[in-house]
Order: sequence, then C-alpha cells, then structure tokens
Amino acid sequence: MSNKILTLYFICAVTIGSLVLANEKSTLAGAMVGAYSTSGLLDQNRAVLRAADEDVATAASSLAPVISWASTVSHNDRNLTNSFDTSATVSLLADFTVYDGGRRTLGLEAAKYTVFATRASLVSIEQNILFEAVKAYMAIVRETENVSLRKGNLSVISEELRAANDRFEVGEITKTDVALAEARLAASNSTLAFATGTYEQARANYRAAIGEEPKGSLEYPTTMPKVPDSLQKAIAIALEEHPSINELKHLVKMTEINSKIADLSTGFTVSLGSSVSLDEEGESSGELSIRASGPIFSGGKLYSSSRKAIALNEQTLARLYSAKISIEQNVSSAFSLLQVAKAAKKSAEEQIRATEVALKGVKEEAGLGARTTLDVLNAEQELLDARVQLISTTVDEHLSVYRLLLQMGRLTVDYLNLPVQKYDVEKYYELVKDSPASKSQDGRKLDKLLQQLNKN
Repeated sequence: MSNKILTLYFICAVTIGSLVLANEKSTLAGAMVGAYSTSGLLDQNRAVLRAADEDVATAASSLAPVISWASTVSHNDRNLTNSFDTSATVSLLADFTVYDGGRRTLGLEAAKYTVFATRASLVSIEQNILFEAVKAYMAIVRETENVSLRKGNLSVISEELRAANDRFEVGEITKTDVALAEARLAASNSTLAFATGTYEQARANYRAAIGEEPKGSLEYPTTMPKVPDSLQKAIAIALEEHPSINELKHLVKMTEINSKIADLSTGFTVSLGSSVSLDEEGESSGELSIRASGPIFSGGKLYSSSRKAIALNEQTLARLYSAKISIEQNVSSAFSLLQVAKAAKKSAEEQIRATEVALKGVKEEAGLGARTTLDVLNAEQELLDARVQLISTTVDEHLSVYRLLLQMGRLTVDYLNLPVQKYDVEKYYELVKDSPASKSQDGRKLDKLLQQLNKN
C-alpha cells in the first residue's frame, strides 16, 4: 500500500508539472505592467494633474497685458423728432496691472507647488495600483497551488479508501477503519470545493486589478526586490522618499504662499489702460490712463480671509507631522511582518521535512499492524497542512517585501524597473506653464499632445 501511494504522489506531481510547462506562463512583472497600463484610476488622476498644470498657465497669463476689442452702434432720436443720429465705433483696448504688491507672482508660485503636490499624489496612486496587482497575482499563485494540493490529497485518500476496503475484506481491519477513510474522503472533497471557489474569487480579483484574465499558469516569482536589512534604514528612506510626505511638504509651501497673498489683499493696485477707437467717419481717437485702487472697508472680509489662510497652513503642517508618525508606524509594521513571514516559511519547511519522515514511518508501521488507518490518515493530513502552510508563508513573504516597499515609497515603476510606457508628468507642464497662445508653436504642440492623449 505504501509503495502505491508514493507512486500516486509522484504521478500527480509530474502531471501538474507537465501542465505548468505546457501552458503559457505569466510573470509578476507582467501583471504589474498590465495594471499600470490599463488603470482607469491612473488615467483619472493624470487628468487631475493636467488640470493643475492649467492653473499654472492661468496664473502666468495674469502677469501679461490683456488686449481686447469692442464695437458700438448707437441710434439716437433727437428731441423725439424725425432727426436721427446713427454712430458706430470700433475700439482696441489694452489693460496691464503695473503693481499689485506681488500677489500675481505669488499666485503663480502657489500654482506651481500645487502641481508638485499633485504629482506626488499621482505616485501614491501608482504605488497602490501596483500593490493591488501584486496581491491579485500572488493570490492566484497561492490558490492554484492549494487546489493542486487538494486534488492530490483527494487522490491519495481515495487510494487509502480502496486499500482499506481490501484489508477489510481479508479481515485485517474493521468497518470502523473503512468508515474513517470514507469520512476523510468526504472532508477532502469539501475542502477541494472550497479551494476551487476561493480560486475563482482570486481570478475575479485578478481581472479587476490587472484588467485581463490570467494567461496560462502564473510563474512563481523566484526573486524579490531588495529592501533594507534594518528598520532604521527603512524608516529613513520612507521619511525622505514617501510621496505622501512630499505631497504635504509642497502643500505646506502652497498654503504659506496663500497666506502671504491674503495679507497683501489689503494693499493697493496700479494698472495702466489704453484704447484706440475708430468711428464710422474714419476719425480715430486714443486714450491712455493710469488707475490706482485699493480697499477701504469690506466689513472684515479681507482680515477673515487672512486668518483663514493661516489656519489652513497650520492644518497642513499638522497633517505633515501626523503623516510622518503614521509612515514610521507603517514601515515598522511592514518590516516586522516581513521578519515574521521569513521565520514562518523556515518553520514550515522544517515541518514538512519532519512530517514526511513521520508519514513514512507510520505507513511502514501500519503495514506491520502496529498503526491503524486513522494514524495514517492523520499523518497524511499533517503533511498536507504543512504544505499548505508553506505555500501561505511563501506568498506572505513576497507580499511583505512589496508591502514594505509600498510603505517606504519605493513601489514604483522606476524603482522596480518595469518595462512600461511611462506617463511624462513634465511634458504637458512644459507646454502650458507659460500660457501659450492657441496658434503659437507651443500651442500647436499642445494640440497634438491632447489629440494623442484622447486617442490613447
């Protein structure tokens, strides 16, 4: 009986291995590339970034003069008689703010820091997309191996039941032993059905995260990205590189600038205006004016706006402080989980080695009548549990590595060197930052870029 079962195990392993080699393999890197390339959430937030870029263009345009035209046609009835007077005028107007205390320049700087903060936010979203891809991929790997183990265990227990029936017929064991084998077979069928259902759930999660069905068999990752070997190094990297911290740092600068703008709102503004007009008789006239204006009384609105800007700046500073504490905590937790996963994997490997030796001994003793069918079934269950545990701990180790990278701020396509067509955050910004006119060279380049983005 022992030789038959060992042979069956070997056949199952070879069959599963052959199927794996026959099918097309997908890699973890490929899954992350797919998630990055098809993510609607990334596309959505790239559009948010382009909108922030346009705020820079709007702020830049406020530094330039405003030129416009106007035309007027009037028809007058003098003293309600039949004497009519019709006139027409076409005017070209120009207006330029000479002095505003620096509010427009500061507004441009605030818009730039908003862009930088939005870029950092986009990196955070990129990290989350990639981590969801890793989780979905590793879940498929784990559940595929679980299903294979359950199928192999079902075959082995079926063989055990046949052997138990044979031994019962010759009087070596009792009906109780047969019933135990039947009960274990029913339990094995149940766990296989559960594992199959969990596998289908993992496939659905994979489709949502990656954007497509898993192709063939998923290749088990043989390497993992490098991570720091000490908690202190990991925390230092996170505090320096994490996109959430970079985002908040830029927002702090932006709120500081907005506070200065609010303070300057009580100052005065000097602007220069000019106009050239042409009437229906061909006579022209021109005007040049200089205007100065400033608030005298606004019911406390301007001072309230200044206090509000200060409060928002303090709020953002507090968020930055809290974010640093949270990131340190998250890095510490991720680092600890990685160490636990490594230790658990090593223990599972030792457990498998010991249970394989124990199972072999129990089967030999059962052949001599020193062990019962229940003893054999229990030993096989312990080996199955150990193999399932090894799969789980191996997957947990991979997930822990990528979770640590996520908390450090390094789970990006750049750090992982993924072969993707990266979104260039500078390209659109460089075209719009000086607020180009629609018919200028930069304006035409911008039109082409927008057409390409819409096409993609």
